[in-house]
Amino acid sequence: MREKVNASQEIKQLFERFEAQLSDPAYIELDFLAALIDIFRPKRRSLYYQVDIAPLLIYLEASPDVRFSFSSYVRRVIDHKDFDQLISDTGIISYADFRYEIKKRITEKYLPSQPPKSTLQYVLNQLFYHSQDADWVAVIPNDQLQRLYLICDFNSLYESDVNFEIKEILYGLEVLVQRITGRAMETDVNKMVPEFQNFDSPFIAIMREFSELNDRFLAGNLHFMTSDDLAYKQILVLHKQCENYIDTAFANSHRFGISIKVNQSLLRIRQQLERIKAIISFLVIDKEQEKVDKSIAFAQTLIGYNCRKSNIRKLVGQSTQLLAYEITHHTAQTGEHYITSSKKEYWNMFRSACGGGIIVGVMCILKLFLGKVETSEFGHALLYSINYAIGFTAIYLFGATLATKQPAMTASALVAAIENGSSAQDETRHRYWNFAVFFARLFRSQFIAFVGNVIMAFPVSLVLIWGIQELFHYNAAAGKWMTLVNDLNPTETPMILHACIAGVFLFLSGIIAGSISNRDKHNSVYYRIEEQPVLKKVFGKEKTAKVARFYEKKWAGIVSNIWFGVFMGTTASVGMFLGLNLDIRHITFASGNLALGLFGNNMSLTTDMWIWGILGIGLIGFFNFAVSFSLSLTLAFRSRNLSFGELIKMAKAVWIYFKISPRSFFFPPHDKS
Repeated sequence: MREKVNASQEIKQLFERFEAQLSDPAYIELDFLAALIDIFRPKRRSLYYQVDIAPLLIYLEASPDVRFSFSSYVRRVIDHKDFDQLISDTGIISYADFRYEIKKRITEKYLPSQPPKSTLQYVLNQLFYHSQDADWVAVIPNDQLQRLYLICDFNSLYESDVNFEIKEILYGLEVLVQRITGRAMETDVNKMVPEFQNFDSPFIAIMREFSELNDRFLAGNLHFMTSDDLAYKQILVLHKQCENYIDTAFANSHRFGISIKVNQSLLRIRQQLERIKAIISFLVIDKEQEKVDKSIAFAQTLIGYNCRKSNIRKLVGQSTQLLAYEITHHTAQTGEHYITSSKKEYWNMFRSACGGGIIVGVMCILKLFLGKVETSEFGHALLYSINYAIGFTAIYLFGATLATKQPAMTASALVAAIENGSSAQDETRHRYWNFAVFFARLFRSQFIAFVGNVIMAFPVSLVLIWGIQELFHYNAAAGKWMTLVNDLNPTETPMILHACIAGVFLFLSGIIAGSISNRDKHNSVYYRIEEQPVLKKVFGKEKTAKVARFYEKKWAGIVSNIWFGVFMGTTASVGMFLGLNLDIRHITFASGNLALGLFGNNMSLTTDMWIWGILGIGLIGFFNFAVSFSLSLTLAFRSRNLSFGELIKMAKAVWIYFKISPRSFFFPPHDKS
């Protein structure tokens, strides 16, 4: 009640202050309307706005002269203001690349572009300049808006003698239709929908229908049509076909891959189709009362378009979801190979991880000697990166396993499991039971991979450093043994931070693999290699086909491992350049380094060093896994538009399954699960 009294007083004072200006037929400044809107604009952002304009209605009803002046003033402000661009452009992403659109929206958010004063968008920019304005305007009670409409005797969209508003709507719609037709016929979009290539394009058909409808409205000076109008029905049918076209293009991204440019184009066409469907409904009137309702709704719609034109969160969400799906789809397929089911697969994983441990043991020795090379920090970064890149690529090409590379791949496979399991209708089983079983398979696969890596990296490093001493009578680890051991002690160094950094790089390497695979698929690189005439002439068809198959299966993984090596090799040097204590800790390398530290101190470590060393290896492995897996799981959830509330249900299912069968989280069952 107190708020209503205050609003009534503010309204009265405002009208008294602007009394002379409102009665002036030449007055069209926006100061009065801006101040009036400020009275009703909620002071705090909220999910549930409650806006009451009753004080304004009461004041206008009680003052006929003020009501007339106010009504005339509002008409002067908005009369014959162009708004076709509010329909055709505002809030719709551009054809430019994603980065340009982001920069544009950030700039627009804090320094909005100002259109000419002859446009309605200029008026809206000056009056509704907060992004939440559209939200509270939308919840103003409809009966109050209708009451304001009647009190001020406003004209509806459909009562203008010159038909100005309808012409603006028609022109905005025609621009939209012309744009989507031109873009939908581009080669890079057309290639996504081969199913439509032997049929007439629905976009060309809808453009013709709109052209005929536009001519009919203008020739007959029509203000509206009915829902029974055959042209309107035909447009709705064609509009649905256009939507199916875009949906098919998005669905086919699984087959053909997709680029950011094509993704942006398809998103733009989808937004334009949504805009066409929303706006054309305002040209349909079946009952007289709808003229008032739709005029009010149209005003709210334009305000919404203008207020949300710089929405960055929605842009990022729409633009990245499909690309994230394509990337994680690749990693989900790859991740299946890292998840064991049977005893045979379990022990094959162990042997594969042992192979990875052997290669890492060699890399530990090489890194130790590379650290003794006298060169700049850049030189060390380059040498370390080459060592890591060659080692990781060798692990990948030899079919060995680096345990911590698994989480970035397997998270997507896990989400695919919950996505598939969520549609199951078997009420006798927990909805997430399949996921829990799948997670147990992943966990025991991770466990045995960790074991294989660690137990081989330690003895291989130890044997190699001993062999070097026997051959050259030189203990290469003697001068660095304390550093190698202390790096595993969380009380001496920021080891956990460094392990988390390695986890981030593991996640990024998985993203790179998925991105390369998606890009090559979209650009038909495999097929282009296979059919390259010079290669076929030089090597023959069979060898060229083998090269293409090798590229298809291995190239994304090779690039991913090279970049992972670069990330790992340059972190310490970048940290030194920035003055930050940055480095990486990886569980397999930690095992090898402990062996080098042991040998460097003549095979003697204190009990505390052993305890912290073994505990440190475990902590490094945990944070390697936790960071890379959680980041990958977040991306996988994002790509499939799943709620993070699902995590609680997933965790409960896993806990129930763990209580029932804890052994299955570490060892394979007797039968394949």
